[in-house]
Amino acid sequence: MRRLGILAAVLLLGLAFADPGALLQAGEFENAYEEALVYEDYVLAARAASFVALYRAKDDRARSTWFSRAEKAARQAIQRDPNNPEAHFELARALGRLAQYRGILQSLSLAAAVRDELKKTLKLKPDHAGALVALALWHLELSQKGVGWLYGADAGQVIPLFEKAIRLEPEAIIHRVEYAKALLRLGKKAEAKKQLEVALALEPKDARDRLEQERARALLGQK
Repeated sequence: MRRLGILAAVLLLGLAFADPGALLQAGEFENAYEEALVYEDYVLAARAASFVALYRAKDDRARSTWFSRAEKAARQAIQRDPNNPEAHFELARALGRLAQYRGILQSLSLAAAVRDELKKTLKLKPDHAGALVALALWHLELSQKGVGWLYGADAGQVIPLFEKAIRLEPEAIIHRVEYAKALLRLGKKAEAKKQLEVALALEPKDARDRLEQERARALLGQK
């Protein structure tokens, strides 16, 4: 009985000091979010909340809720350190995704905020590949909605930004999948297929990579 008590105490101690970064890598996104808040690691909390929305949430309401949590955490991170590029990137991601669940006028009002946060990210860290991918998607989304001229979006920037991001992080599976999706929207099916094949050939490093490879397989299956 004493051994069981000691074992339980050890397990509880381990849970109490769970590493939110390790939880995130393992795909325990909700737990990573909760633990990151305990540690006041608001950048990681924002990232984890976005991952819950992207990979675990079952409907738009849940996704919107989790992206709102990501926005709040990112703003807390910026308040703590305005010069943290990851904080600005996480805010841009959260706002960009929230735009999908808002009315057209509110969505468009968020477009400038997303652009500004991505520019802040790249000013602080010019080689931030994730921000380059997000900016490419920003240009694509607004251009295809026919409102790019209002915000300075340019469809001609999409491919160069993706190519630069991939040169910086050629092993990042997420960049390949997002590039493939963008290429499909641009009508470039053969190029998209190549990117998806590369994504599946790369070695996954964590749970998110494996989830992205599932997306790649699904996209290839649609052809």
